[in-house]
Amino acid sequence: MTLEHGHSADEIRGRLAEDRQPSYIRDWVYGGIDGAITTFAIVAGVVGAALSANVIVVLGLANLLADGLSMAASNYSGTKAEVDDHARLREVERRHIAAAPEGEREEIRQILQSKGLTGRALDDAVAAITSNEETWIETMLIEEYGLSPVLRKPLLSGASTFAAFLICGSVPLFPYLFGVEAAFSIAIAMTAAVFFGIGALKARWSLASWWVSGLETLGVGMLAAAAAFAVGYLLRDLV
Repeated sequence: MTLEHGHSADEIRGRLAEDRQPSYIRDWVYGGIDGAITTFAIVAGVVGAALSANVIVVLGLANLLADGLSMAASNYSGTKAEVDDHARLREVERRHIAAAPEGEREEIRQILQSKGLTGRALDDAVAAITSNEETWIETMLIEEYGLSPVLRKPLLSGASTFAAFLICGSVPLFPYLFGVEAAFSIAIAMTAAVFFGIGALKARWSLASWWVSGLETLGVGMLAAAAAFAVGYLLRDLV
């Protein structure tokens, strides 16, 4: 059996000594899928309404910039709110430890009891954790509030979303920007490849196989595109 990492004493020591880095895969997947869906939805809607290719280019580019920046700003603000709340709760615990140390120590005791520690082992673990204020606070943040010890940086979250939105969202526009024949058919194929590729890539961080994850994302994306095409087609007589 091939394991993801080794388990010798040195390997474990080295792995635990590494700085834990936040993952921005969520931001990339979020931005990539939304960029491909919204831009292709514009393409499909305009084609369904039988409008010119110039309209597709204008609306598509406007969407890339405006919607991409909007998503980046929203993700930045949401991530910053998480970081700010983490800092607030850290200060709450710091004040509580200073004002009611025995009560906070009892919280640690009950947390460890719920994990099966008893007797001398429980007493020693409580004493060890509460002997260091930062360890004490970090334990409370994780166990009492369910917070992650590794936080994403708001600016990197927003930038990741915007970059993924811009890259994936530009794909449906390529056939129209270069004026190729059968542009809509090519746009469908290229966008489908993007959806499948994003799904296959994110399978690396899940238990699903790459092709199942790819087909799932492809299905969601193309369903949204089909809905946009249907709306444009039904409203074609209004424009």
